[in-house]
Amino acid sequence: MPIEHAAVQVVHKPWGVNDLHPWSLTDGSGDAVGELLFQRADKTAPPAALLLKLLFTSEPLSIQVHPDDAFAHSIGLPNGKTEAWYILSAKPGAQVAVGLKRNLTPQELRAAIRDGSIAGLVDWRSATKGDIIVVPAGTIHAIGAGIVLAEIQQHSDATFRLFDYGRPRELHEDNAVAASCAGPLQAQSGPRRLTAARTALAAIPHFVIERIDLPANSNWILNADRETWVLVIEGDARIDMASTSVGNAMFVEGDRAGIEAGADGMSALIAYPGPDPIMSLLQESGEQMTSSADTSTLRSLPKPKEIVEAQT
Repeated sequence: MPIEHAAVQVVHKPWGVNDLHPWSLTDGSGDAVGELLFQRADKTAPPAALLLKLLFTSEPLSIQVHPDDAFAHSIGLPNGKTEAWYILSAKPGAQVAVGLKRNLTPQELRAAIRDGSIAGLVDWRSATKGDIIVVPAGTIHAIGAGIVLAEIQQHSDATFRLFDYGRPRELHEDNAVAASCAGPLQAQSGPRRLTAARTALAAIPHFVIERIDLPANSNWILNADRETWVLVIEGDARIDMASTSVGNAMFVEGDRAGIEAGADGMSALIAYPGPDPIMSLLQESGEQMTSSADTSTLRSLPKPKEIVEAQT
């Protein structure tokens, strides 16, 4: 069963950045990079239910909304898009917007899109490293400048723009009004500790997101009975004997993968289909996966070349 280094798709965006360090060696000096999309390395594999990406912002993104499953089906799309953000870094004063300051009728929302006043109605809040924000489908939202975040989402690119700061891109008034729950975001449950090494950041029907923090030189078994994405955010490790470090992602499904944390330990985000955390997902192992005297037999999974896609 598959244990893969994820392929990386580089997406250029007008609001992107030129320097992706330490998350990627990609050179964005010629054209700003807004997203790194992680995908199955096996192009013949069935589509994954979840999509993992990194976003880099030097300017605010558009104010937008995504459809839920029911609305997506009504317009011929396979599914909607609920997503969650984990803030990896944020400059002082950085903000995200999730929901509106007050409830709007469909008529009021349509008028706010047409005259641009929607920009003053979204509920901006400060963004801080380590924040987790779940954005349910139908929630009007935006991401401000100066942020690097990891996004976990249903595998969909259905996005309806309501406001775009004067950029020459289409707005989607009709679909945005139809898809939106035009009001404040409901209160969300906070992270909860599962074990000393595991914290459930979000657990909803579409996906579970955990943060794992593994001590230096410790050994673990990852029991992935369903599609599971692993994104290293601090330190390094060997996963199934393949070296991985900050910014690398792995895909594991229907398999047991050994994890050996490096000399500085390893922290990672793990995402898999919900609704509840899998208590047997991660187990500490007393066995050494490799001997320091014999590293010549280490298996290194090939890392697919990055694919570059320009988008405006």
